[in-house]
Amino acid sequence: MVKVSLGSHRTVTFHFWDVGGQEKLRPLWKSYTRCTDGIIFVVDSVDAERMEEAKTELHKIAKTSENQGVPLLVVANKQDLRHSLGLAEIEKLLALKELGPATPWHLQPACAIIGDGLRDGLDKLHDMILKRRKALRQQRKKR
Repeated sequence: MVKVSLGSHRTVTFHFWDVGGQEKLRPLWKSYTRCTDGIIFVVDSVDAERMEEAKTELHKIAKTSENQGVPLLVVANKQDLRHSLGLAEIEKLLALKELGPATPWHLQPACAIIGDGLRDGLDKLHDMILKRRKALRQQRKKR
């Protein structure tokens, strides 16, 4: 559990589960993303060779029935390094636009070692979560 001060003097509590990206752990991801408000998916901006694998796994998670419409924050880590891929290239390689309009997403440049971009990314994720909750409430009222 992490409390984060976001813009406009708001403090939000996030509960994170770092489930790791190793292949043997991936079958467990489904258990951690069930009934979640948002998903954070971290990619290594320097490792172009693994972007196709990251794309496959990201789309697999986002397109499960439990995760339909769940906001997605994609953190492009290591943006401080000289050979890091640019955001436009990462967006294209991960085919983020193919997630469709039902899945809100945001691609956030970051340097996790010093924390650059992390607060901004969490702020954006929080906004997407609130927007989704509001839309779900309005849908329930119409029924």
